[in-house]
Amino acid sequence: MSVRGVSVCLFLLLNFRGIALESVSISPDNLLVITVATRETEGFQRFLQSAKHFNYTVKVLGLGEEWRGGDVANTVGGGQKVRWLKNEMQKYKDREDLVVMFVDSYDVIFAGSPNELLWKFSQFNHKVIFAAEGFCWPDRSLAEKYPEVISGKRFLNSGGFIGFAPYLYQIIQQWKFKDNDDDQLFYTHIYLDPESRENIDITLDHKSRIFQNLNGALDEVVLKFENGRVRARNIAYDTLPVVIHGNGPTKLQLNYLGNYVPNAWTFEEGCGTCDNNLLDLSQLQDEEYPRVLIGVFIEQPTPFIPEFLERLPSLDYPLSKISLFIHNKEVFHEVHIQAFWEKHKETFPSIKIVGPEENLSHGEARNMGMDFCRQDPECDYYFSLDADVGITNPETLRILIEENKKVIAPMVSRHGKLWSNFWGALNTDGYYARSEDYIDIVQAKRVGVWNVPYITEVYLIKGETLRTELKNKNMFTLNGGDPDMIFCKNVRDKGVFMHISNRDEFGRLISTDKYSTTHLHNDMWQIFENPVDWKEKYIHENYSKIFDEDYFEQGVSLSQPCPDVYWFPLFTEKMCDELVEEMENFGDWSGGKHEDVRLAGGYENVPTVDIHMNQINFEKEWLHFLREYIAPVTEKLFPGYYTKAHAVMNFVVRYRPDEQPFLRPHHDSSTFTINIALNNKGIDFQGGGCRFLRYDCKIESPRKGWSFMHPGRLTHYHEGLPVTKGTRYIMVSFVDP
Repeated sequence: MSVRGVSVCLFLLLNFRGIALESVSISPDNLLVITVATRETEGFQRFLQSAKHFNYTVKVLGLGEEWRGGDVANTVGGGQKVRWLKNEMQKYKDREDLVVMFVDSYDVIFAGSPNELLWKFSQFNHKVIFAAEGFCWPDRSLAEKYPEVISGKRFLNSGGFIGFAPYLYQIIQQWKFKDNDDDQLFYTHIYLDPESRENIDITLDHKSRIFQNLNGALDEVVLKFENGRVRARNIAYDTLPVVIHGNGPTKLQLNYLGNYVPNAWTFEEGCGTCDNNLLDLSQLQDEEYPRVLIGVFIEQPTPFIPEFLERLPSLDYPLSKISLFIHNKEVFHEVHIQAFWEKHKETFPSIKIVGPEENLSHGEARNMGMDFCRQDPECDYYFSLDADVGITNPETLRILIEENKKVIAPMVSRHGKLWSNFWGALNTDGYYARSEDYIDIVQAKRVGVWNVPYITEVYLIKGETLRTELKNKNMFTLNGGDPDMIFCKNVRDKGVFMHISNRDEFGRLISTDKYSTTHLHNDMWQIFENPVDWKEKYIHENYSKIFDEDYFEQGVSLSQPCPDVYWFPLFTEKMCDELVEEMENFGDWSGGKHEDVRLAGGYENVPTVDIHMNQINFEKEWLHFLREYIAPVTEKLFPGYYTKAHAVMNFVVRYRPDEQPFLRPHHDSSTFTINIALNNKGIDFQGGGCRFLRYDCKIESPRKGWSFMHPGRLTHYHEGLPVTKGTRYIMVSFVDP
């Protein structure tokens, strides 16, 4: 049954222009919603979308005209709305069958249908109903003149009212003031006049049956999910308002409600509006794609910068349409930027690099990058990307553009944590406050596109929006303070919505909290803070295949070259190289003698030329590596044995023909040993390998990055075979001694 086809019988006792009516049948066809908007803001579009959902008939006044009604967000004003409404109501002043509702548009959402609205209107048994609120505005001295109210809100709010057209006209035709005079004060004086209130039959919606004003009532309003629908419920009066008005300083709370009401998101259907107004880039040729400026910001020492930079040319987007602005504040990262530029200077149409010598502040650099797009009429989008964002989805840029929002961010968070690149709410001081849905959004228990008050780290902005609504080139530095907070406040103040999408997996945030630059290869120490990025950089791509059911049964030569000696991929070449370089950079190799002050007893029975992990302050990280990556392999290979993955002896051994070419037969002081090849036979050295004497089994060509695992005591008596040329490096751990 269509909403428009239903007539609502209203049993009213009215005195309509002196005519007593026992009942009046009002069809939704005789309901007209009038609003005012000079610009088609996102708030206005949201209002229209909610009206369309319920099939309201809406008349918009003022579109394209200049607003002269004052700064109503901060002071009195709004008279221009009354003037426009007065002119419009001339058309309906004699329509006794017409119900007219006036509401604001930028900060209003419909939550119920025309049928529900008309039914609730009938229950009041009055000809005109104004919204009510808890504040007497704009003249507090008038508060005592208001009729007493036992329960409910006492004071008139002019952001919403409904009534029969002739009676509304009686009110509005009295307007004879300026455009910047206050509309609410005008309506208040009429309501407070007892004669006018009685003759026109005006009342207020004290208990938010129709109109819910949020200012002063935030604690009263909650979301109600039921039967595939979502409503805003007033728990103070147990009502379900039809119109939600984010009056005064409650715009952010309205945005939160608008993420759900009326059909934006439900538990049953998920996001009900996410596929509205999408762009489709799939049919475009490369030369037809929008032009994008990516602003890259390296504002502090950050791990995995080379990997971050290499993701830029890996984006699934025509690189001929991407230009780069890179601000690097850290001297430490100049070598990384230089290497990237040398490799990709011909990849992108332009790369603008601003280095630490410019001494730009965080905010100044962001102003500069954004303004490059703003000043370029051919810049269609500006994609701001901080260096601590790991964009692992190459489709990210394309996905965000197709969402077709003025400002949108991909949701990213730190691995295993709730720290993300958005806030769901703000406290009264403008800082972080946790919204009811924050955790569910971060953990993807609620998936959609969300209107939020704060985004950071990574976001996409339309170039047109920068050139029209966000024209100020100092978006990050106005009034001082944190640049990101300043930026978001400026965006909010312009009425531009900031969205966060968790519809796709985009990547993650990288922690910089404990990043030290005191080592040669500092990323090696990030196994605790950034375990996923550490794994991607340092653990062999085929490591996970070890746990396939038949991996170690595929053939002795592949995975078990000797009895109970297992061979498997473990490290990337990058890990092998960086570990060797760290050791050589440290340089304090042992002399391969029995006397060894590093050991508790001061004596090594089978000495090697080596450096221990604790000498380079890497033992804590190495033991964690053993627990995370070696213990699971052990439990697969030796069922019933549960390793503690503890090791006292963890060291890199260096073999050279003129230094220590081999190692005599010996048992390891371990339950089991891992032995990882760190360089290539035939390239870096000749000879070498390992022989297990009991089985007369040799392993002469270990693969770089692959590890042996074998029992230590009793059974696997072994020796290191001579290196005849070059230098061989291996990493050894005696596990569970």
